[in-house]
Amino acid sequence: MLLDKEEIKKIIPQREPFLMIDEVEEYTPGESAIAYKHVNESEYYFKGHFPGNPIMPGVLIVEALAQTGAVAILSMEENKGKNALFGGIDKLRFKKQVIPGDTLKLEVKIIKRKGPIGIGEAIATVNGKVAVKGELTFAVVRQGGQSSFVS
Repeated sequence: MLLDKEEIKKIIPQREPFLMIDEVEEYTPGESAIAYKHVNESEYYFKGHFPGNPIMPGVLIVEALAQTGAVAILSMEENKGKNALFGGIDKLRFKKQVIPGDTLKLEVKIIKRKGPIGIGEAIATVNGKVAVKGELTFAVVRQGGQSSFVS
């Protein structure tokens, strides 16, 4: 493990209960990151999604991928103290349910950047099987700042 939750918080602004990554195995600023989410039955969303059949919401898996990509982007010196916002989600497919006890491996590779806008190729796996795969568009903004952008 390269970064634990406290070290992750020094890079990205998300906090519990919305911090969706537990550790970062490796990252290269501006290029890529690999992180993990250990899904346990005490997660707040399992109370309602779904009682008796707990499944991690797909949008939260996508958020975990976005936070992984944010580690890669916001760890760049020029982006320290900034935030990365969603600009779009493309070619996204859900392939496998994620349940308590699973460990999500989250991998994001930045495939395009132009100014504050970029695209990350994102894949989440459980035991080597694809759970979610797609492309995430992001915009880097000042914390508390608003952004209007076209992807």
